[in-house]
Amino acid sequence: MTDFTMTTDADGVATIVWDTVGKSMNVMNQQGFTDLDALIDQALADDAVKGVVITSGKDGSFAGGMDLNIIARMKESAGDDPARGLFEGVMGMHAILRKIERAGMDPKTNKGGKPIAAALPGTALGIGLEIPLACHRIFAADNPKAKIGLPEIMVGIFPGAGGTTRLARKLGAMGASPLLLEGKLNDPIRAKAAGVIDEVVPAADLLSAAKAWVLSEPNIVKPWDEKGYKMPGGAPYHPAGFMTFVGASAMVNGKTQGVYPAAKALLSAVYEGALVPFDTALKIEARWFTHVLMNPSSSAMIRSLFINKEALEKGANRPDTPDQKVRKVGVIGAGMMGAGIALVSALAGIQVVLIDSTQEAADKGKSYTTAYMDKGISRKKVTPEKKETVLDLITATTDYAALSDCDLIVEAVFEHPGVKAEVTAKVQVVTGPDCIFATNTSTLPISELAKASNDPEKFIGIHFFSPVDKMMLVEIIKGKQTGDVAVAKALDFVRQIRKTPIVVNDARFFYANRCIIPYINEGIRMVKEGVAPALIENAAKLVGMPLGPLQLVDETSVDLGVKIAKATKAAMGDAYPDGEVDEVLFWMFNQKRLGRKSNAGFYSYDDKGKRQGLWEGLSAQYPVADDQPDLITVQHRLLFAQALEAVRALEEGVLEDIREGDVGAILGWGFAPWSGGPFSWLDIIGTPYAAERCDQLTAQFGTRFATPDLLREMAEEGQAFYARFGAAAKAA
Repeated sequence: MTDFTMTTDADGVATIVWDTVGKSMNVMNQQGFTDLDALIDQALADDAVKGVVITSGKDGSFAGGMDLNIIARMKESAGDDPARGLFEGVMGMHAILRKIERAGMDPKTNKGGKPIAAALPGTALGIGLEIPLACHRIFAADNPKAKIGLPEIMVGIFPGAGGTTRLARKLGAMGASPLLLEGKLNDPIRAKAAGVIDEVVPAADLLSAAKAWVLSEPNIVKPWDEKGYKMPGGAPYHPAGFMTFVGASAMVNGKTQGVYPAAKALLSAVYEGALVPFDTALKIEARWFTHVLMNPSSSAMIRSLFINKEALEKGANRPDTPDQKVRKVGVIGAGMMGAGIALVSALAGIQVVLIDSTQEAADKGKSYTTAYMDKGISRKKVTPEKKETVLDLITATTDYAALSDCDLIVEAVFEHPGVKAEVTAKVQVVTGPDCIFATNTSTLPISELAKASNDPEKFIGIHFFSPVDKMMLVEIIKGKQTGDVAVAKALDFVRQIRKTPIVVNDARFFYANRCIIPYINEGIRMVKEGVAPALIENAAKLVGMPLGPLQLVDETSVDLGVKIAKATKAAMGDAYPDGEVDEVLFWMFNQKRLGRKSNAGFYSYDDKGKRQGLWEGLSAQYPVADDQPDLITVQHRLLFAQALEAVRALEEGVLEDIREGDVGAILGWGFAPWSGGPFSWLDIIGTPYAAERCDQLTAQFGTRFATPDLLREMAEEGQAFYARFGAAAKAA
C-alpha cells in the first residue's frame, strides 16, 4: 500500500492525496518521498494534466511532520561516511521539493510549468509545511484548531527540507525568525497574517478553491527564481539586513547560551544562504542540517524529547491490565496544587469533586479554573461556552460523601504524614472497593503513607509539578505493595490530562527531587566555599540549565529547603551529609530572606517582585575568594551532582527505565535539554571519561562525587547507557 494516491478530474486537475496507512495523522517516511516523487513525475509528464493539488486524506490535518524515528536512524544507515550519506539523503529531499517548485518550467526563461497548489485541511507541521512552501500557492481551511509551523528547533534540529531557506526568502530573516528560531505555531488566520500561507477558505470550499486557482493560469514563478529578487528586510550586505543579522545573532546566543547547536546552525544557513542563488542556498542548508544531525546533541534531543517521550505517553511501561480510564476524580485539598489538578482534569472532560475543609476554600480552588478560562477567553483561545462546560464538571464542596462514585482520588493536602493519614481514612469510609487512592507528595515515602490505607495495593503516589497546568511531567511512585491496577490507573489518568508520566519505585525523594536537591545543594555549598555567586549562576546557564541553583532556591522558597533539610537530617542522623549547605540555608532563613515570595532571597527584588540581581549581603556574609575555580569545574560539579544521583537511582532500582530518567529530568527540572538528559549526557561524554572525572571530583571535593559501581563497571567495559539499558537493548 502507498501513502500517496493521485486522481485526475475532467478539468485536468490532478489531486494527490496524502493518507499515511495506519496513522491518525500523516507522517513522512522514505517510501513516502519516493511515492510523491513518482506521482509528481507522472503529473508533469501527462499532457492531460493542467495542474496539481496536494492535499490530505486525514480529517482536520495535513501532516504532523517527518517520522523522527527515521531521522534518528539516518546517521546509522548512512554507511562508512555518515556525513556524506546524510548530505546526499537531504539533497534527495531537496530535489523532490525543487521539482514541485519548478514544476516543469524552462530553467532559462521560466516559461511553461504546471501550477501546483497545497490544500491544508488543518495542522501542517515540519515537512507538512515544507512541502506546501515548495508549492505555488497554499490554501488552508478555516480551522481554528489547526497548528501551522516549523517546530523542529524544539527537538534539537531545524527545518532541513527547504523550510529554512524558503521561509527566510518569503518573509525575510526578521519575519521568519519566530517561526524558525522559536518554533512558533499559528492557526490558519495568524499564519496568513504572518505571510506563511496564502489563503484561508471555508473547509467545504478548500479543494474547489485550490482547483479554481490551478485552472486560472496563474504566474507560478517564485520570487527567488525571478531576476532582480531582493530579500525582504534586506540581505546581509544591505544596511538594514546587516542590522537584522547582528540582532538575530545576539538573540540566538542570548536565548541559547550557545549550547543548542541547531539554533546556531539555522542562523548560519539563513545568513550564508542569503548571499547566494537559491539552489546554492539549499546546498548550504543541507550542509548545516547534516552538521546538526552529526552532532550527538541532536540525536539525544530527538531520542528523549520525541521518541522516548512519545513512547512513555503511549504507555511503554504500562502494566498489562484492562483500560483504566478515569470517569470521576476526587481531589482533596483545594490549594494551589489541588486547584491545578482539578483544572487539568476538567479540561480533559473528567468530572471532578474538589474538597476542602471549608466551602470558602473549596470555592477559591474552583475559582482557579474560572481565572484560567477567563484568561483564555481574553486571548480568544477559549469560548464562553467552553468555560461553562469545564466549570460544570467541577463540584466544590466540603462533603466527603460526594466522593462515593469516584474511581480515582488524588489527595493534595499538607505535606504531613498525620494529615494525609487522616484524609485517607475519611475517604475510605465513602469510596467503593475499586477506587484507587493517589497521594500527591514530593518527599514523603509512599510505602509509609500506604499504612493508613485498608488496601495498599490500590494506594499509589502521584507527584505533580507546580504549576500543574504548565508542567508536563507527572511522577508516579509505586509503594512496596502497590498493584498493577493502581499503576495502570495512574498512567491512564496522566494520559487523559495530556501529561508525560514516569513510573518510579518508592525511595527517599523518589527520582526528580533526589536529583535536583544535590544540584541546589552544590550551588549553595560553593557559596560557602567563596565561589562567586555570579559564576555559579552563569556557569549553570551556560551549560544549559534553565535556572541557576540559587535562583531555583528563590523560586521554590528558602523555607521549603529548610523544612526538607530538617526532615532529612532527622531521618538520616549522623549520615546526613549537608551540614555546610544548612549553614547558608538556615542563615538565609533567619535573615527572613525566603525567596521570591518574600521579595528577598539569594537575589534582590523590587517592590513588584521583579528580580534585580544577586543580593550583595550574600558576599558580605560569605566573602568571595580571591582564587576562583574555572568555569568547567563549576559546571561539572553542578551536572555530575545530578547525573550521579540518576545513576544511583537506576542502580538501586528506583528507576526501571533510563528513558524515564532522561525524559523526567528534562521535563521535571530542566536538566540541560541539549544533552537529552543525564544518561544521554553520560553517553555523550563517555562512561570512561565520566568515571575518571568523578574520581578527580571526589579527590578534590568529597565522596558525594564517588563513582557508582554501575558507572565504574560500564567504564571498564566501555559501555554506553543506551546500548546497555535502552529499549533496543531490552528487546534484543
